[in-house]
Amino acid sequence: MNTNTIDIIKSSGEKAKFSLDKLRGSLKRTGADNQTVNQIVDTVRDELYQGISTKEIYNRAFAMLKKKKSYLASKYKLKKAIYELGPTGFPFERFVSAILKFSGYETEVGKILQGQCVTHEIDVIAHKNNETTIIECKFHNDQGLNCNVKIPLYINSRYNDVKSHWNSNPKNGTKLTNGWVITNTRFTEDALQYGNCVNLYLLSWNYPKDNGLKDRIDRLGLYPITVSTLLTNREKQFLLSRDIVLCRELVGDAFYLDHLGVSETRKERIMKEIKMLCQN
Repeated sequence: MNTNTIDIIKSSGEKAKFSLDKLRGSLKRTGADNQTVNQIVDTVRDELYQGISTKEIYNRAFAMLKKKKSYLASKYKLKKAIYELGPTGFPFERFVSAILKFSGYETEVGKILQGQCVTHEIDVIAHKNNETTIIECKFHNDQGLNCNVKIPLYINSRYNDVKSHWNSNPKNGTKLTNGWVITNTRFTEDALQYGNCVNLYLLSWNYPKDNGLKDRIDRLGLYPITVSTLLTNREKQFLLSRDIVLCRELVGDAFYLDHLGVSETRKERIMKEIKMLCQN
């Protein structure tokens, strides 16, 4: 079968041509060996049909990876795991804050700041080297929803209002120098064009190229606990409610699993998976 002629249906409902290279690339990013990658690619290719959904392709690849090694499947489900931080955007804000902490920032979440004109609730405030950054996190539950130009337009106005007030107050001790917009989905072309034009820093699932959210998470081993294939949804929600957002945070606080009544055998398996994920 010529795979180049197969139409797949994306989560947004759009049609696209199936790409073996994309599938191979996403499997390789998990750290799976070439033999495993080739086996999965061959199986998926043999089972393709016109109009297959990306979700079905993902489910088949995920099941095969999980059979091989659970932590590989965990890495593969990263995008889905970010959606599982929902339904509100608050765990996503804490996740962004945790990523920034590992990059040397001091962070605060959900703080009210005074602007020149009005007050603003800021998702994440980050401080580093006497400079302050304010970050707006746009979390979407629906994979088909992207950030359009209205988002950076609105954020830029808020940023400038807060900046005027912040930088006129010497008590703050830092200069407000950056406004960021971070989303778990994608930016539309005009959103990127406007954001870059006004010097907002834009970070999405796959932007900037090779330094998007997925690249940073993989590179630093900063996986959310929702990637785990061994924890139940109830257990994940319990951990999130206790501010355990990253797998890395669970490594130092395994006693949370005791609160959940997890058996020693299962606890060992979970901690082994978590430690494998944290190796970057």
